[in-house]
Amino acid sequence: MTEGLQEILELASGALQAAADEESLRQAEARFLGKKGLLTAQLKRLATLPAAERPAFGEAVNRAKRAVEEAAARRRTELAGAKLDLELGRSVDVTLPGRRRPQGRPHLLTRTRRDAERIFAELGYEVAEGPQVETDFHNFEALNFPRDHAARDMQDTFYISDGVVLRTHTSPVQVRTMMSRPPPVRIIAPGVVYRRDDDPTHSPMFHQIEGLLVDRRVSLADLKGTLLHFLHRFFGADVGVRLRPSFFPFTEPSAEVDIRCIFCRGLGCRVCKQSGYLEIAGCGMVHPAVFEAVGYDPEQVTGFAFGMGVERLAMLRHGVDDIRLLFEGDMRFLEQF
Repeated sequence: MTEGLQEILELASGALQAAADEESLRQAEARFLGKKGLLTAQLKRLATLPAAERPAFGEAVNRAKRAVEEAAARRRTELAGAKLDLELGRSVDVTLPGRRRPQGRPHLLTRTRRDAERIFAELGYEVAEGPQVETDFHNFEALNFPRDHAARDMQDTFYISDGVVLRTHTSPVQVRTMMSRPPPVRIIAPGVVYRRDDDPTHSPMFHQIEGLLVDRRVSLADLKGTLLHFLHRFFGADVGVRLRPSFFPFTEPSAEVDIRCIFCRGLGCRVCKQSGYLEIAGCGMVHPAVFEAVGYDPEQVTGFAFGMGVERLAMLRHGVDDIRLLFEGDMRFLEQF
């Protein structure tokens, strides 16, 4: 009897493998496992067998049925895979190049900062960094800010606690650098700073690049030459530059640095308030009081310092009229750069 089952299994294996689609596979399954299938008919023979032979024969038929079911399942999986391959082959041209993922690029502010750092590196400046949460000493006192100076007011400065602030400029990096090493010093200090200010041209968080050079016989002419070199490399050799007398607690003498308005080319417009120039930086010779605060002898060394906003550099270089565009993350704006 089991020999007959073996013949049915071989017949079923050939029929299932020969099935070319789902319909022919169902027909093959019905031929062997259906109500009138060959293996179903074998089970009906149990009643005609002696009682002692029924258990072994019934078990053999059930094993045969499971083998046919497993073979049918395997063939069904093969047919599904072949059908999917056929559909993909029809809809996808495998000879076409793959889709490229768009590559990320540095943000406009990052590119502007790196360009500025590269130019100053040509002049021998090294990059220095410091903490964004600063003490009142490093942020104000060592820089010769009087106790009643407006910059110390709560409406201008973010106070963490008494005597601890979010730095309002990167000048504390200059202080920390001078306190940690003897002259000569030649550094730039790029970084994030914080002030209570928010409008189309100001942000409560923005970026600065400040520079410091301390050595013997450093003069105002050295400062002017450095700034002219940077501005001509950054904006182009034809940019007009002027220095105006000004005041900062940590420099004396002090000056504001202006460039010819990039919107009207110096003719006068709403942006430059008809002056033909736009403020770009502040600068001056380091005040002797600052040298004394960091332990330098003002009789032995002189130096200059300058500072400019990275956002302002980017806005003037690319004609951006609202600082908030730099922080909103609008890809329609950022992809232009």
